[in-house]
Amino acid sequence: MTPSLDSRSGSVPAEPSSPQEATDALLVGRSVLLVDDDPTVLEVSRAYLERAGFTVHTAIDAFSALERAATLRPDLLVLDRMLPGVDGLEVCRRVRASRPDVPVIMLTALSAEDDRIEGLEAGVDDYLAKPFSPRELALRVRTVLRRALAAERSPQTPGEAVLDRGALRIDTAARTVIRGGDELVLTAREYDLLLYLARRPGRVFTREALLEAVWGWSHGDPSTVTVHVRRLREKIEADAAHPTMLVTVWGFGYRLDLPGSGADAREQDRRRGPDS
Repeated sequence: MTPSLDSRSGSVPAEPSSPQEATDALLVGRSVLLVDDDPTVLEVSRAYLERAGFTVHTAIDAFSALERAATLRPDLLVLDRMLPGVDGLEVCRRVRASRPDVPVIMLTALSAEDDRIEGLEAGVDDYLAKPFSPRELALRVRTVLRRALAAERSPQTPGEAVLDRGALRIDTAARTVIRGGDELVLTAREYDLLLYLARRPGRVFTREALLEAVWGWSHGDPSTVTVHVRRLREKIEADAAHPTMLVTVWGFGYRLDLPGSGADAREQDRRRGPDS
């Protein structure tokens, strides 16, 4: 096929110079459902997101948001926390009930840690405090979508299509996890966190290291990891209050103990250090 020409310069578009640029090229035109009852926030945020290359749909309340989410099936939702009537958290829960993998960014005027944690527990991937920079919102949308797309397109190496980890069976192609014959309902981020740890059994990771490796954030709230670890334990452990697989290493971080991740693996981990 003959390469198309850039209409502005008449030149052949350059090939992406890095995997990230190739992924970013695939983000162009991805659909975002932006939900806020403030017309100014909608107008300004929409303009910045469209300038960043996204297709943007809007809604001003929870009911229209749920209807548009069902009919349009957007690639990502940006939800205002304080919507009239049904709030953004309930919208997130209802959408996630039918589409557990859709990424969600929450906009909140509430700065309390408990509010942020409540959002994370509802399945929110990221949150942005009001007032916010619309440019930062566009960057957050790109980061979250980039991560979701990379997870979908992650190459499989021989022998890794299915990971049998004792009580857990992880199908990396279908992005499913089976425990005791039952398929677990995991959010996209919960799955990513579990897969990251399952590929490195017996190693200790700090919350900061997991935040960067799984979320792609070099800076962020470590409580994000804490909440997701707690939610994962509720789904993979026989007794979440006394975990035997996803354990806390006090003063360091978390470790996934599975068959083949015994003393030898932990000794290697101590030599590498918790962030390796």
